[in-house]
Amino acid sequence: MSTTQTRAPRNGVDTPTLFATLNAVKGDPELAKFRFRATNTWISGTHNRSVIRGFYGAGQEDTTRTDDFTYDADHPAVLVGGGNAPTPVEFLLHAIASCITAGVANIAAARGVTLHEVSSTVEGDIDLLGVLGLSERVRNGYQGIRVTFRISGDAPADVLRGLVEQSRARSAVYDVLTNGTRVDIDVVAA
Repeated sequence: MSTTQTRAPRNGVDTPTLFATLNAVKGDPELAKFRFRATNTWISGTHNRSVIRGFYGAGQEDTTRTDDFTYDADHPAVLVGGGNAPTPVEFLLHAIASCITAGVANIAAARGVTLHEVSSTVEGDIDLLGVLGLSERVRNGYQGIRVTFRISGDAPADVLRGLVEQSRARSAVYDVLTNGTRVDIDVVAA
C-alpha cells in the first residue's frame, strides 16, 4: 500500500496523521530521532517512583504533555518489599504487551482492518538464584517470556496473525528485549 493513500481513522488510530508522519520522516530522516526520559526517586525500602513527561522528537522538545505520568515500583513482601506496586520486571511484561498491541492497532488501521478485540497474556520466568547472587550460572533477568495474543477483526485469521507478526517485527520493546541494548550508568555521589 502506498503511504500517500488517504484512509479514514480506524480502530482509534488517526490514519491520515499516521501516513503524513511516514511521509514526513521519509522526506527528512532526522525527524525519526527521539530521546525519551524518565526520572526515578527512591521512596523507602524497595519502593520507588518514576515520573515521565517530556521527550525530544521530530526535531524538537515535545511540550504537548501537560501532566506527569507517575509509576510506582516495588517488590512483594516475599521479596522483602512492601507490595506497593508491580516489580520492575513486571513493567517489562507490560511494555512488550502494550508495544505490540499499539503496533497491531496502527498496522490494522493502515491496512484497512477493523479490530474487534486485541488482548494478550504475558508470562516471564526468572530464577532468583542469579538476582540473589547465589549462582553465577543463572542469569539475573528473564530466562524466557511468552506472549499469547487473542485477536479478532473483520479479516481472515491469517491476516490477523500477520498483523501481530508485523507488529512484533517493528516493536521497539521486542527489539530491546531480544537484541539487548547497551546501558551506560553514571553515578554522582553527594
